[in-house]
Amino acid sequence: MAPTVINRVKEQRIARGWTQEQLAQASGVSRQSINAIERDRYVPSLELALRFAQIFGCPTDEIFQLEKKA
Repeated sequence: MAPTVINRVKEQRIARGWTQEQLAQASGVSRQSINAIERDRYVPSLELALRFAQIFGCPTDEIFQLEKKA
């Protein structure tokens, strides 16, 4: 079973007062992709995760983490 990726994209986006469309434009993907990522329907590529880290100005592990299994 693959580990679950926890993401804080929505939290980071809202903290900056951005819409999904604004984040989509800044990251070069569609608004639908941002929506899918925020709703845990899509795990972004490494390249996109690194792009989010640059956009938000924080390490990737503040945005994405593997869920710890007991």
